[in-house]
Amino acid sequence: MSPAYAVLALVVIERLAELLISNRHTARLLAEGAVEVGAEHYRYFVLLHSAWLIAMFALVRPDTPLYWPPLALYILLSAARAWVMTSLGRFWTTRVITVPNAPLVKRGPYRFMRHPNYAVVTGEVLVLPLVFGFWKVALIFTLLNLVLLRFRIRVENAALASRRAA
Repeated sequence: MSPAYAVLALVVIERLAELLISNRHTARLLAEGAVEVGAEHYRYFVLLHSAWLIAMFALVRPDTPLYWPPLALYILLSAARAWVMTSLGRFWTTRVITVPNAPLVKRGPYRFMRHPNYAVVTGEVLVLPLVFGFWKVALIFTLLNLVLLRFRIRVENAALASRRAA
């Protein structure tokens, strides 16, 4: 397997593992009385991120070179994602799930910003295509991701507003 295909395969494995974790957390949280907000837009994120990966698989060739600075940055972003996930612990999901009356997480990257996971995801969507020199894929999918995130952040902020005031 070429290095380019190997990198993409590892990213797919990582994303699938995250979906398994997210689904397990989501089921547990909902069973405990949590509420999902904005479920109707979730499918668009799944579609966008799937298309992002498919676009790269479609463009990669066995001789596609890897550009090491963006690859190193992507690895750092993956570490940042792990930091976000461990900071949220059992509350981390790929959906907007809110637990009424639960305190907001204020540790890890949440000490510094309100939505670190979205910052990391935006970075990943931008940087991974650059690992292969696919700047058009980086640009198109980053812009589309930002459009979806603009809506999602409003939904999430509204869902968390009562908990923020507490």
